[in-house]
Amino acid sequence: MKVGIVVPYSWSFWGGVPEHAQHQALALQALGIETRTLIGYDPPGLLTRMLHPRAGRAEPPPRGFISTGRSAIVPANGALPNVVLDPRAFFRVRRALERERFDVVHVHEPLAPVACVAALALARVPLVGTFHASGELGWMKGARPIWGLLAKRLDYRIAVSEAAREAAARYLGGRYELVPNGVLIPPRTDVAARENHVVFIGRHEPRKGLDVLLRAWAAVHTRTGARLRLVGADPAWVRLLLVRRKLPETGIDLLGTIGQSELSTELLRARALAAPSLGGESFGMVLTRAFACGTPVVASDIPGYRDVMAAEAGALVPPGDVAALEQGLVGLLADERERVRLAQNARRIAEERYAWPDIARRLAAIYDLVAGRSAVTRAAA
Repeated sequence: MKVGIVVPYSWSFWGGVPEHAQHQALALQALGIETRTLIGYDPPGLLTRMLHPRAGRAEPPPRGFISTGRSAIVPANGALPNVVLDPRAFFRVRRALERERFDVVHVHEPLAPVACVAALALARVPLVGTFHASGELGWMKGARPIWGLLAKRLDYRIAVSEAAREAAARYLGGRYELVPNGVLIPPRTDVAARENHVVFIGRHEPRKGLDVLLRAWAAVHTRTGARLRLVGADPAWVRLLLVRRKLPETGIDLLGTIGQSELSTELLRARALAAPSLGGESFGMVLTRAFACGTPVVASDIPGYRDVMAAEAGALVPPGDVAALEQGLVGLLADERERVRLAQNARRIAEERYAWPDIARRLAAIYDLVAGRSAVTRAAA
């Protein structure tokens, strides 16, 4: 079988959906399924630096990568995703579909322009769609009357969480199977031999709650001696926020954008992950990434995170509550025996629920199902 994976965003900048698609391709390839990933690409250079203020990935694109063009920053759902809006993406997708002759096309965020809409309109093979976003999706309100009818071409609909399913059903109706985002699980981890570090993973977007964490951190550092390792947020922006808030940089390490292996190393060394997002999260990918590394979590009690979080793997605190976040982190770091127990549970949960080999087998079964359908029954999914 040959599967085309279509993503509306740019491979050049880390985000939940590009990361999901990359790991999906690798996991499917491990099952013997050939894949190609159609996704945006912003090559290193002056133009990319001018259009995209945050740092991109340093590594080259993977095998099986097909560029749909450059991206632009588009505010959506409280975030700043890098979406390919170039009309030429439509023709790049058409050429790829004609050349690659896929058996199934798997579209992520099906109604997002331009590549995903093109795939829905042009593909003459079974179509699978995965819906990732949650909350009040303003862009879906505009997309539905213009090209929403294309969603009827989907043979199978997947949502990564209950929050994502509710959001998609609100605008499009239909039935959705819950297939969570998978996670890479390091082969070995020592949950006890950890440095006194707390990791935060996220871009410098208000909804990620970094402002809340920074306001809580001075007290956490004073009470525990821990260091805060910030991954993904632009260091210059963080320093500006600290100055505006009149907060010290003491006990904070600004790592910026790092590679996936470096991220795993950070989590395997850390005693905890802080995930203080304020909302708009359809799935806690940063939580499952920490779980896989045997790292317990203190996270905001919000939809998306709540679906992933388990009491035996960490603690939930009210979103935006500086004092509660401080107490949650201090409590976790102060009781090493309990922290190790939570870490062991987190690793077990990742292995049982979110391992990519299991997710890939579920996807492969879906592909077999839709590929066996007749053209007459396609629109009924």
